[in-house]
Amino acid sequence: MAERLHKLLAQAGLGSRREVERWIAQGLVTVNGKVAQLGDQAGPEDQVTVRGRPVSVEAPAPRVVVYHKPEGEVTTRADPEGRPTVFEHLPRLRQGRWVSIGRLDLNTSGLLLFTTDGELANRLMHPSTEVEREYAVRVLGTVEPAVIQQLLAGVTLEDGPARFDDIREAGGTGANHWYHVTLKEGRNREVRRLWESQGITVSRLIRVRYGCIQLGTGLRLGRWRELEFQEMKALYQQAGLSWKPPRKARVIRPPKTRRGAPPRR
Repeated sequence: MAERLHKLLAQAGLGSRREVERWIAQGLVTVNGKVAQLGDQAGPEDQVTVRGRPVSVEAPAPRVVVYHKPEGEVTTRADPEGRPTVFEHLPRLRQGRWVSIGRLDLNTSGLLLFTTDGELANRLMHPSTEVEREYAVRVLGTVEPAVIQQLLAGVTLEDGPARFDDIREAGGTGANHWYHVTLKEGRNREVRRLWESQGITVSRLIRVRYGCIQLGTGLRLGRWRELEFQEMKALYQQAGLSWKPPRKARVIRPPKTRRGAPPRR
């Protein structure tokens, strides 16, 4: 898709829009062998040079961020009831938009992934990919071993059969007991409904892992962080997609004005 040339070159990290406009005005930029003019457009298929050197005007590399969602935020772009949304706290994008990889309900906190790559989001959310979701669950009361076995074997909910793939005890005192559970689906309130099917009340629910990405302990509520190199690579592999690390664009400066040579003596 063609866009204004100065915008594309600025997005590629070659300089500010004002700098790029100056280069174009000085005749330093060509598109498909012709000297560019202010207002010209170009796309990824065009051959663009600055000072005779070819440059890439490809779309920015995809991004993925981890967001630590607090309770009380909704996973929508706008809420008719005026409640805060998770999108309000994400970094601003120069182009494109953030797509949430799955959802968390109002009373659930924890890990949410957002990406600018729609294909990645669709692959990870598709049931055929079978991405594990891990939750820390605090329940009220004692859970008998027979209940654990039933939740692992499967129960019938109003929207069909469901079960946990794994349940691990995680401590607790008094009436509160913690468990870590994993499942490969993302149906609405599925974790809560599974426990409630056995007459057990969930008092707190935190998603701590989505596929190969961990929430960790260093990310505070309401904050986000970019995925690191190895995390991006592993996440794309899990989705069955190839990922190439972004190349750093080299800043190309216009030629300096050369002063005249000093007179010979």
